[in-house]
Amino acid sequence: MNSRRSWLVFGVGVFAYMAGVMQRSTLGVAGVSAAERFDTTAALLSALAVVQLIVYAGLQVPIGILIDRVGPKLLISVGSAVMVAGQTTLAFAPEISVAIVGRMLVGAGDAAIFISLIRLVNSWFSGRIVPMLSQWTGNVGAIGQILSAVPFAWLLHEAGWTVAFSAAASLSFAGFVLCLVFLADRPRDAAEPPRAASIREALHGLGQTIRRPGTQLGFWSHYVSQSSGTAFALFWGFPFMVSALGFDEGTASFFLVVIVLTGLVAGPVLGILTARFPLRRSNLVLGIAALLLGVWAAVLLWPGVPPVWLIVVLVVSMGVGGPGSLIGFDFARSFNPIRSLGSANGIVNVGGFTASFVIMFLIGLVLDLQFDSGMSATLYDLDAFRLAFTVQYPVIGFGVVMLLLARRRTRRKLEEDEGISVGPIWVALYRAWKRRGSGGKRATGSVQ
Repeated sequence: MNSRRSWLVFGVGVFAYMAGVMQRSTLGVAGVSAAERFDTTAALLSALAVVQLIVYAGLQVPIGILIDRVGPKLLISVGSAVMVAGQTTLAFAPEISVAIVGRMLVGAGDAAIFISLIRLVNSWFSGRIVPMLSQWTGNVGAIGQILSAVPFAWLLHEAGWTVAFSAAASLSFAGFVLCLVFLADRPRDAAEPPRAASIREALHGLGQTIRRPGTQLGFWSHYVSQSSGTAFALFWGFPFMVSALGFDEGTASFFLVVIVLTGLVAGPVLGILTARFPLRRSNLVLGIAALLLGVWAAVLLWPGVPPVWLIVVLVVSMGVGGPGSLIGFDFARSFNPIRSLGSANGIVNVGGFTASFVIMFLIGLVLDLQFDSGMSATLYDLDAFRLAFTVQYPVIGFGVVMLLLARRRTRRKLEEDEGISVGPIWVALYRAWKRRGSGGKRATGSVQ
C-alpha cells in the first residue's frame, strides 16, 4: 500500500495542512500590528485568536462525522477554500468586528484539514509507519508557522497589513487546487470502509466513540501537551517577548521559529518511541506536561527579566509539546475501529484547542483586570504578563487529573473485556496496541 502514489497523496495533504498552519499562526506575529490597526483592549484583541479556536474546536466533532461519511478529500479541499475567504476578509477588515468574522472563517476551514489528513494517512499507509507519519504530518505542517514568523512577518513590516494577509491567503489557494487534482480518499483497490446509513446512526456511533476510555485518554493527552505552546505561538508569545522582555520583533519571530524547529527534531523521535514502546505513551505525555509547567515556573518566578537562555529553554519545551500532543491520536487509532476513526480524531483534537482558547482568553482578561481596560495591549509590562501566564496552571492541572482518571478507566475496561487482570496500565495499553497492529479483534471493536 505504501506506493509512490501514497507518498504523493501524503505530500499534497501535508502541503495543504502547512498552508493552513500558516493561516492559523499569522496573527501570532501580527498581534502588535493588530493592536495598532484596530486600537482596542487586550481582552477584545485576544478575541481575534480565541474565536478562531472556538470555531475550530467546535467543528471538530461534526467534521469527524463528515469524514466518516463523505471522505477526507472533499473536506481538505473545502477547508482550504474557506481559509482563503477568511484571510482575504481579514486583509481588508476596516474594524475589529469584521476581522473577527475573518478569523472565524479561518478557524472553520482549519478545522477540516488536520483530522482529515490523519484519516488519509490511515487509508493510504499501514503498519508501524502510521504513528511516525502522524508525527511527520504535524511537524512538517508546522513549517507553516515558520512561514508566518519569517516571510509573512517581513512582508507585514515592509508592505503592510492588506498585502501580507492577501499573500498568505494565496498559499491556501494553491493547496486547494492541488487537493482537487491529486487527492483521493483511498487507493483504488482498497475496500471502502462501512459508513453510517443515517445521521442518527452516525450520532449513535459518535456516542460509542466518546464513551470509549481510550478516546478520552487521547483527548486529555492532547489537552495537556499542546495548549501552552499554542496559546504562546498563536497570540500572546509575540507581545510578551516584545513588550515585556524587550526583544525586537526580529528576535521574537526567531523564537517562534525555534518552537517549530524543535518540533521537527522532537516529532520523529516521539514517533519512533510511540511506535516501538506503546506501553510508555501516557508516561511520555505526563513527562511533557511536567516539563512545560516546570519551565514556566522558572520563567515566572525568575527575579527580574528572565535571561535569554531560559527563554530558549521555554520555547524548546513548548516545541516538544506540539508533537507530544499527537500521541493522543495514536490512542484514538489504538482503541477505535477505522470506521469511526474520523470522529475519534475529531474528539481528540478538541482537547488541546479547548485548553488553548481558554488560556488565551484568560490571559487577556487578567491583563485587562490589572490596568485600565482602554490600555493598549502593546504596553503591558513583565509583572502583568507574569500574573496572566499563571492561568495555565489550573487549566493544564485539571487536564492532568482527568488524564490520570481516563488512564485508570482504560485499564478497567480492558480488564472487563478480556476477563483477566491485565496488571499495570502500560500492560493494558501494550496489549491493545498489539491487537490493533496484528489485525485481531480488540476490546473496542474489530479492525476494518
